[in-house]
Amino acid sequence: MKLRSHDRYDYVPLRGRKDYAWPDNRRLAVYFALNLEHFTFGEGLGAELVPAGPQPDVLNYAWRDYGNRVGAWYMLDAFDQLDLPMAALVNSAMYDHAPQLVAACRARGDEIVGHGRTNAERQGILGEAEERQLIAEVTSRIANEEGKAPEGWLGPWISQSRATPDVLAHAGYSYHLDWCMDDQPVWFRCRDGKKILSVPYPQEVNDIPSIVVRKDGAEQFADIIVDQFDEMMELSQARPLVMGVALHAYIVGQPHRLRHLKRALRHIAAQRDAIWLTTPGAIARHCISLPAGTVP
Repeated sequence: MKLRSHDRYDYVPLRGRKDYAWPDNRRLAVYFALNLEHFTFGEGLGAELVPAGPQPDVLNYAWRDYGNRVGAWYMLDAFDQLDLPMAALVNSAMYDHAPQLVAACRARGDEIVGHGRTNAERQGILGEAEERQLIAEVTSRIANEEGKAPEGWLGPWISQSRATPDVLAHAGYSYHLDWCMDDQPVWFRCRDGKKILSVPYPQEVNDIPSIVVRKDGAEQFADIIVDQFDEMMELSQARPLVMGVALHAYIVGQPHRLRHLKRALRHIAAQRDAIWLTTPGAIARHCISLPAGTVP
């Protein structure tokens, strides 16, 4: 029996892959991704602090909007104090809802990554023509606002159709973050001989699965970040690795959680000379520059 496959990449075991290094001969690349998201009032999807009530679900909507109005600004202060770069994963609806927040990330020099129109919807349920239109709409809005198109994409709710990598590659994207199957970047095969790089994105070092789904406390989530970092520092001596940390301002921007997040940030910042503090776009560009066949 042959199981159905996505046919995007081959199985290449971690042991035995070609070795390479990050800039300045670093072995561990670390990036922080701040998800900047806006949600439809009275309908659509959204993370929940408590089980959703009848629409309009004011409690959960207001909790999420706190992140854009307050929590993200606390987080930007924390990252500024430690001089840490970020990738801002931006719903294009943010340019209408909270343009000052995206502008603050732009002023910091953060990478702007395409993150759909809104996290009130999933793109993976759309037909290919509709998905192509969604990606084109988001790409155009970001390009108009930022002066250049985004290099990378994360689907709302990590949602992909069977055609998403093809659509992204044809739209000019060099990488996506949706797949979490590796600790190194991996090439995806696409239609017409094109390819797109899969940059590792965290699903466990991520405050939604950790805090919202598993109900981990703020201290526990900070410990997860620290433990992941310490262990990957050791593991990366054998091979180059990527560690991402995924954050949402309506969760870890809450002051009682922010206090513990700051502890984890300080732990990583204290070892900045031994790692590559970077963005997923810089990781992708570095991998693309390597000799063919280096990245699996």
